[in-house]
Amino acid sequence: MRIVLDDLTGPEVRAMVSDHLADMRATSPPESVHALSIAQIHADAVTFWSVWDGEHLAGCGGLKALPGCEGELKSMRTAAGYRGRGVGTVMLAHLIEESRTRGYRRLNLETGSQDFFAPARRLYARHGFVECPPFGEYMADPNSVFMCRDLT
Repeated sequence: MRIVLDDLTGPEVRAMVSDHLADMRATSPPESVHALSIAQIHADAVTFWSVWDGEHLAGCGGLKALPGCEGELKSMRTAAGYRGRGVGTVMLAHLIEESRTRGYRRLNLETGSQDFFAPARRLYARHGFVECPPFGEYMADPNSVFMCRDLT
């Protein structure tokens, strides 16, 4: 698998981001959907990568800079046919390493509290993320789980 810096112009990646947003809207109430559209990814200056298995899109993920030498994971997604095959681990390892390269001291994320998000929460926990209070502009929300990892 190879990871590439992605400008979100390819049809496969655009479809994956759209599917991600649709799943978030189908799973969480509107006020609890924090997934970003392609326009929001660009507007929030999220650096975005895609994971490819040959010519097949296997996953994607982004990294947003936050104040105070911190980062936030955004738009992590694995293609349905690649779930359980380590794509999320590959992307997460890349994002953690990129965060260290940028000098971030802490990496944050928000994910859902519903059962749908349990595999994601397990992935993050396996890689050293722990639950934490809301960060940045997030507010406490029973539909959200906030997690962070110290990178120092």
